[in-house]
Amino acid sequence: MGRVRVGAVGDVHLDRDVVGRFRPALDDVADHADVLLLAGDLTRHGTPEEAECVAEEFGGLDVPVVAVLGNHDYHGDRVIEVTGILQAAGLTVLEGEGTVVDTQNGQLGVAGAKGFGGGFAGRCATAFGEPEMKDFVRHTEFSASLLTKALESLECDVRVALTHYSPVPDTLQGEPLEIYPFLGSYLLAEAIDAVPTQLAIHGHAHAGVERGVTPGGVRVRNVAHPVIRQAYSVFAIDQTC
Repeated sequence: MGRVRVGAVGDVHLDRDVVGRFRPALDDVADHADVLLLAGDLTRHGTPEEAECVAEEFGGLDVPVVAVLGNHDYHGDRVIEVTGILQAAGLTVLEGEGTVVDTQNGQLGVAGAKGFGGGFAGRCATAFGEPEMKDFVRHTEFSASLLTKALESLECDVRVALTHYSPVPDTLQGEPLEIYPFLGSYLLAEAIDAVPTQLAIHGHAHAGVERGVTPGGVRVRNVAHPVIRQAYSVFAIDQTC
């Protein structure tokens, strides 16, 4: 079995003034990748008008495009409309779900969930005290459980986890320590490590770094556009589930 090639980018924050920035590099994406993953924050404020810009930029490519939404995409409280616009353009939008893509070198399974904050082992929030704190942590717990179920549901040769929030602190280096709890959660890493997974992709951390690893040894890559500074990065995977 050869290598499955995964292209990925996040935090493109599209609006009308950004349309066209990525498209020239995407026209030959099939020469370099078997699938393109979008790791959330596709828009600036989560409006349908901005979603149309995402559809224009990333629709109609020669490879499948699989996305999760980010906190910016939720800001306008119009997630259903934003998701519908992206899906109408041919993008697959995941939230606690999985999808399988056939490639020349095997079946690629992608499990996607936005994720949420909470922090990391030893310095994390807990579901204790005020109802607001409990709600905050329980939302992360719920998102992590969705990711686990999505990963478990996949029957594939290669399994990838796609989130917006980070599962590890490794890729947050460069961000202020004070905001780590709002950039990711160790619960996402636990979900990823609970199921044989070859790669974890996330965005959100604009000032972070690209490379990290979960406690269980799964490669983690931060593909926020301000970090990778290109239209997309490509990761080759040759392990099997």
